Amino acid sequence: MAPLAERIRPTTLDELVGQQHLTGKGSILRTAIEHGKIPSMMLWGPPGTGKTTIANIIANTLKLPFFQLSAISSGVKEVREVIEEAKTKTGCILFIDEIHRFNKGQQDALLGAVEKGIITLIGATTENPSFEVNSALLSRCQVYVLKPLNEKDLVQLLHHAIRKDEILQKKSIELKEAEALINISGGDARKLLNLLELVVDAEGDNVTITDDVVMDVAQRRIALYDKKGEQHYDIISAFIKSMRGSDPNAAVYWLARMIEGGEDVKFIARRMLILASEDIGNANPTALVIANATFEAVNKIGYPESSLILSQCVIYLASSPKSNSTTTAIGAASSAVKDHGDLSVPLHIRNAPTRLMKNLGYGKDYQYSHSYEGNFSDQEYLPKEISGTKFYDPGKNAREEELRKFLKNLWKDKYNY
Repeated sequence: MAPLAERIRPTTLDELVGQQHLTGKGSILRTAIEHGKIPSMMLWGPPGTGKTTIANIIANTLKLPFFQLSAISSGVKEVREVIEEAKTKTGCILFIDEIHRFNKGQQDALLGAVEKGIITLIGATTENPSFEVNSALLSRCQVYVLKPLNEKDLVQLLHHAIRKDEILQKKSIELKEAEALINISGGDARKLLNLLELVVDAEGDNVTITDDVVMDVAQRRIALYDKKGEQHYDIISAFIKSMRGSDPNAAVYWLARMIEGGEDVKFIARRMLILASEDIGNANPTALVIANATFEAVNKIGYPESSLILSQCVIYLASSPKSNSTTTAIGAASSAVKDHGDLSVPLHIRNAPTRLMKNLGYGKDYQYSHSYEGNFSDQEYLPKEISGTKFYDPGKNAREEELRKFLKNLWKDKYNY
């Protein structure tokens, strides 16, 4: 017998719970489906938010040949077999679950078929496709972001299952409390429904669902991202803010919550890599080196040993001096680009690979820094319209105070260091 989550899987958009920004009346994806023409796409969102369901609904609605592969168990051979079969049909949909687990070669095998329209690709991923999907393949796909289901959505799903499932209909079920069901499932609709079925099966034909009953049936407390129903993104936020706030105790606690909750090791390491530049930067340049080494190491090792490496890096980053000066520098520079448009590069620092460019003055009077005392020449590098604009203001920490003195000595009063 199929699990409850499969038995009541929606077959139409109207039956789908949540994701109204994508599938509600007048939404972009619903409109595409109703017009009978969908692009290749990536469905990006947390587990149990409806990625597989949406793919099935699309195939069911459009009445198109539907192939499904899992990136965990399939490779290039299976992809090519599907493509060959699709060549004998019209308008085939290939759904690949966890497409982020495909390596470059496996993703490249899809390119030609997607580009020629042999298949319409629907990839499902819990990871940011910008990092995990080849740019060539991603450029041929529309990315749709699925939101975590909220408590109202999950409670609605529970009541729907109790009313509509042919097996649960035969029992007397009162849903008195839902907090434990939602907490233990972590907001994953599939886990939520399977846990509901487990509780009902354990309690017989007359079931009153309370939090105590659910916890008793579960037998042991499952390590969750949050006991109070907060979503995955709240935990990563707490994790980042604890490191930014120089609290290694809190940071390692939130790390443990993610590890025990089964978070992807690469996701955790990637967030630390970003923080090393965003919140530490030149206050301690070694932080970026260690964060990058951590990312490489945990990719090779995986759990459970990666927990030790992650812990070491988290404590190091949390205990490191902090500075966001490089973050504000690129932000200020980006604002200048938007405000002033495409300002001309000063002629003297342009490259002059041809005679014509040299005749036009490209590179003329450029002063090669190493030819001057201290390897420095006080010349202009910015467009004249923004000359003297200081984007980088060193942070007030030991390392960057040294940088401030160094730059002030070079540039005197030009940048007001």
